[in-house]
Amino acid sequence: MAKKTRIKAKLKKGIITVKAMAKHAMLGHREAKKAKKDVNFITYMTATVNDKLVYEVSTSQFLSKNPYIKFKFKGAEKGDKVIISWVDLKGTTQTSIGKIK
Repeated sequence: MAKKTRIKAKLKKGIITVKAMAKHAMLGHREAKKAKKDVNFITYMTATVNDKLVYEVSTSQFLSKNPYIKFKFKGAEKGDKVIISWVDLKGTTQTSIGKIK
């Protein structure tokens, strides 16, 4: 099983800043060929808080290994849960949960 995505979410002056790092090899075509493995990288990532979508991105093979994301949003409180999910090219999904501090 892959390691979970690390999530840090902080509330300051009504704005929540989320920093997250997904554990994924992110094998593009060159890296996969060199490693003699299949191409596989995160293709889609979302973040939700209180069943509300706050971040959504479609990605490509050009992100680095263990991609780091940072985004800001409004409309949540301390203690609310931030749920980050991603899907890779092979269809593997992962969901991780962090709390707003």
